[in-house]
Amino acid sequence: MQLRSLAAVAALLSAGDVAYAQQMMRFSCSKLTIERLDPLVSPGMEQSPHMHQVGGGNSFRATMTPVEYDPVKESTCTSCTFSEDFSNYWTANLFFKARDGRLKRVPQLVNMGLKADGGLTVYYIPPYDGKTNVTAFKPGFRMLVGDAMLRKAEGQQRQLCHRCFSTINQVPFGGAPCTGDDTASLPPKMCTGGIRTTITFPTCWDGVNVDSPDHKSHVAYPETGSFESGGPCPASHPVKLPQLMYEIIWDTREFNDPDLWPEDGSQPFVYSMGDGSGYGQHGDYVFGWKDDALQRALNARCSNDRCSELKSQTSDAAMRCTLNQTVPENYDGWLTKLPGNWNITYN
Repeated sequence: MQLRSLAAVAALLSAGDVAYAQQMMRFSCSKLTIERLDPLVSPGMEQSPHMHQVGGGNSFRATMTPVEYDPVKESTCTSCTFSEDFSNYWTANLFFKARDGRLKRVPQLVNMGLKADGGLTVYYIPPYDGKTNVTAFKPGFRMLVGDAMLRKAEGQQRQLCHRCFSTINQVPFGGAPCTGDDTASLPPKMCTGGIRTTITFPTCWDGVNVDSPDHKSHVAYPETGSFESGGPCPASHPVKLPQLMYEIIWDTREFNDPDLWPEDGSQPFVYSMGDGSGYGQHGDYVFGWKDDALQRALNARCSNDRCSELKSQTSDAAMRCTLNQTVPENYDGWLTKLPGNWNITYN
């Protein structure tokens, strides 16, 4: 099956670069857990303010102190394709708000060409020139992109966007992520094939700190251009990292009933932190690859979810790796309030 995101990238590159366009790791991390837990923003809190969907190693917990806490040693399984990847990847959940005020969590579709139970698609992308190497993340590394409290375009970080699909097989596809008709806000219309969220992280590191107080300052974007165009890193953050990107496909089909939507036709989807705009979508990452596995895979220009440098597991084995909620809380079915009792805001 054609991997459409990769084909779209190829279409943007010069002919000489097309041969390298698909040399990027693209794999599934099935749903590990859905709960209010956030060891980056709310460390130590066994119920963080808003709900997340999480993939990766099953040692995910409220306290994961940088360096001191090693997901590789603490995990016994991972919900990701590569069995040496005990990292954790998490994002906010999406809910539908019906005309009568009730809310229901939006389920997730597996991405094209992959098999998983919800979760997210993870990309690790080396430079597009096909020859330059990048430095893999170090033990203890973590970062956050996006701002959960943002409700407007101003101040939003780069390459966070939504795509409205008209068909379940993503045709027409619409080009590379965050181009064409993609929107930073939630799509303003019914998406008969679902909504895709793309979350892309900064690609330059200061080379010293594996974390920072805001989980952002130790990383940066290229000084000019972009990662895709080979833009140089700033002197303050000279180490080039792989481009880490998440894709989440929200299955909105059951909610495409005009009688459920607001009478004024306004879009009815909200993120779990009470965000009715979409500008607050964000992603969190805690590195947890075993030994030098990620560096070897990046140097080898491994492609998609197959890599001779790495150990893999079956999709069924990945889907069996789950984690019970730390504090049991219902999040499915029709609800009267968002988990955590968030008020929904739009600006």
